[in-house]
Amino acid sequence: MTEEQTTTGKKHWSQRIGPGLVTACVVIGPGSILTSSNLGAKDGYSMIWVVLISVIFMLVYTSLGAKLGTVTSESTCTLLAKTVGRPLTILIGCGVFFISAAYQFGNNLGVHSALENFTDFKYGIVIFNAISIAFLFGFKNLYKLVERLMGIFVGLMLVSFAINLFFAKPNLLEMAEGLIPGYGSDGLDSILNISLLGLIGTTFVISAAFYQSYLARFKGWKVEDLKDGRIDSVISVTIMALITIMLMSTAAAVLRGEQLNGVGDVGNALQPLFGDKGQILFCIGLFSAAYSSFIVNSMIGGFILSDSLGLGGTPQDKWTRILTAAVLLTGMFVAIYVIQSGTKPVVAIVAAQAVTVVAAPLAAGALLLLTSSKKVMGEHRNGIGMNLLAGIGFVLLLGMAWYIASEKVLPQIQKMRGETAAVIQVEPAEMKLATRN
Repeated sequence: MTEEQTTTGKKHWSQRIGPGLVTACVVIGPGSILTSSNLGAKDGYSMIWVVLISVIFMLVYTSLGAKLGTVTSESTCTLLAKTVGRPLTILIGCGVFFISAAYQFGNNLGVHSALENFTDFKYGIVIFNAISIAFLFGFKNLYKLVERLMGIFVGLMLVSFAINLFFAKPNLLEMAEGLIPGYGSDGLDSILNISLLGLIGTTFVISAAFYQSYLARFKGWKVEDLKDGRIDSVISVTIMALITIMLMSTAAAVLRGEQLNGVGDVGNALQPLFGDKGQILFCIGLFSAAYSSFIVNSMIGGFILSDSLGLGGTPQDKWTRILTAAVLLTGMFVAIYVIQSGTKPVVAIVAAQAVTVVAAPLAAGALLLLTSSKKVMGEHRNGIGMNLLAGIGFVLLLGMAWYIASEKVLPQIQKMRGETAAVIQVEPAEMKLATRN
């Protein structure tokens, strides 16, 4: 009998949860903190209902991922390669890797924003990347370490943001009204453009749901643990919802009308209202969110790409750790460039958005395909109700992909092409002038 079991042979509670805590940590990062705080500052409590919608779809897909990892014995990308072929599997793996690598700098900037309130040292992220890489290569049981670390970070986030919310004294009636779709919003355009395509985009993170299948396998869950997987997924999305609603409600109560351009602005805006202690609490929560997402996001990119290439998909495989380190280093160097220059890496952001358009629906479709297959899942394949909910979520992802492509990627590409064309036109003119002189 192991230490995790009681004398009656039942599992210890810590054996019944874990993967969901890791998933919650990657979803609650600097991007979701800024998005939910901005929505609270702009629209008050009126978008709380969107949080519930987004976590419902996240619950559906994390449940699919947990079930796939629990029922099957082979890695997810191995199963996918057998089902749809290796080329499409590699496309998904590369897409997830580049999304993780391109957005990793946001997690680095979140750690930097939390630290810069207490120190003038600008390269703290180098130290934390070094610690993360040491974790990767220095510990044999990497999953167990990550699970325990993420549990600590989740606790810090919940306590820090809950205390801030308590002192903010939110309007409970308006919070309840925010559960009603469309109540208090500025109309359908506001709902569609800001909430469903903004807040859901930072909460309904399909790559994290896809990775849930790996986490369930790392946990050692088998078919008899299916119930544990469902409970764990519910706990995961409940944590996501609580933290997001707390952030949104705090901003609605004390930051109404504030313009928040970066995640550091949220803590700075709270300082005059809550004092130094309130800002410190927020920074503790921000650091926990950023650094936890920092670690797990890089693992998602590295593990899924390695597995898609057939190089292994477990923490013990060499290439999973090497490619995870590649994500970490990419994010660190881009963040250092941003810190030093003060400019955003537009090309990296546009590239990540463009890859998301392709990779997110493909990853969702792959997860839905595998869990619906009788050959893969046997008697545990999806029922009609689950397929219907997952299908709606898939359509939502397609809508988000269309929005990102039409409203963000194409305009940015056209702008960059226009700027390039202007440079090309100016240079010959300058050369002619120099020749005449």
